[in-house]
Amino acid sequence: MRKFFALMAALTLTLGMVGISDARSPKQQRDSVAGTFDYYLLSLSWSPTFCLMHPDNEQCSGKGYGFVLHGLWPQYARGGWPESCPPLTQLNQQERAKGLTLFPTEKLLKHEWSKHGTCSGLGAMGYLDAADKALAKVQIPETLQPSTSVRYYEAAEIAQQLRQSNPGITANGVAVLCSGPELSEVRVCLNKDLEFADCGKGVKTQCRSGQIRIPPIR
Repeated sequence: MRKFFALMAALTLTLGMVGISDARSPKQQRDSVAGTFDYYLLSLSWSPTFCLMHPDNEQCSGKGYGFVLHGLWPQYARGGWPESCPPLTQLNQQERAKGLTLFPTEKLLKHEWSKHGTCSGLGAMGYLDAADKALAKVQIPETLQPSTSVRYYEAAEIAQQLRQSNPGITANGVAVLCSGPELSEVRVCLNKDLEFADCGKGVKTQCRSGQIRIPPIR
């Protein structure tokens, strides 16, 4: 009987160790490696909403921005993303100049390159060129252009307007995000060739039901 209990204890310990190993493996598989990802997520921030919460930010000094580039993010189809991929390098003067034609502030540019751009595997200028092409790929509909008037739409209507202006966007290729009752971002998914694609796990619309407010430009 003692031998039986000893055997069962050893078996339980072995199974427990296997369980721990299995639990750790997804994390080990997600070690961030430049160029190792499945698709891009293009994040466009609605600047007037950002500026309601950050009125002193240089982005908010009466420039009349509507949607601005938040980032072009490498993503995993199974959910999650790589970040801060080595080797981490600083942007040179030419790269900063290019980046400032895309991002609204230098602080955001540096953050996005360090956290997300380094994982593209393209190098700084290659990543910025990809962000430029991604921005040009997405046509903002007239209904979502900068305006001095408040507008109200349901999140599904905003997604539909984007699809109408960009027929290639798939049914699962765009997500709308809100900050409380107000529009904060739209996110469009692109493959590595910067063509419209389905979004991976975890990318979805995050807004309340009913109409949401689209703040006017300052």
